[in-house]
Amino acid sequence: MMRLIKHTLFSTRKITAMTLNKMFSSRWFCAVLCMILLFGNSAYSQSKVRYVTKYKETAIAIMNETGIPASIILGIAMLESGMGTSKNARLLHNHFGIVGKNKLHKKKGVTYRSRYREFESDDASFQYFAKMVQKKKYYSKMKGDPKYKDWLKHMNDSGYSAAGQVWEKRVAGMISRYKLYKLDEQMAYSKK
Repeated sequence: MMRLIKHTLFSTRKITAMTLNKMFSSRWFCAVLCMILLFGNSAYSQSKVRYVTKYKETAIAIMNETGIPASIILGIAMLESGMGTSKNARLLHNHFGIVGKNKLHKKKGVTYRSRYREFESDDASFQYFAKMVQKKKYYSKMKGDPKYKDWLKHMNDSGYSAAGQVWEKRVAGMISRYKLYKLDEQMAYSKK
């Protein structure tokens, strides 16, 4: 009986290995794998486009009020909030990684703890970010200037992110990849 079990197991392994080898070498497997990767990546890209579509009007309005480029506003929000998918964005409406108080511990059923500030709405988060930038020394020199790389350098130098130049490059990459700099062409802010 034991011999029969060993023989069956060995035969099953051999058949499985042969089947897997055939499957991996076949063209249909490669085609299916490519389709999965293509559609998976497409869905991820669509979520980024949805994020830009959802918040671009807010970013443009803030840009025209404050002179902070919409590309900066959206690029930082996209990175810091994981395109709105992070727990901080979903539970706290915090799209910019702003540290502060929240009331998560008082909400029933929420076990997530965070050191990040809670906002009443997504728009409140965007408005607070703009007010925070307006208080910085570089703001008076930069307002109304659409050069996003200069803005990022000043923000990095003032300590906006602990990640430093890595953060600066990642935000610049977001702005470039999604052509957010084109939103800055709608700037109607005039230096006062």
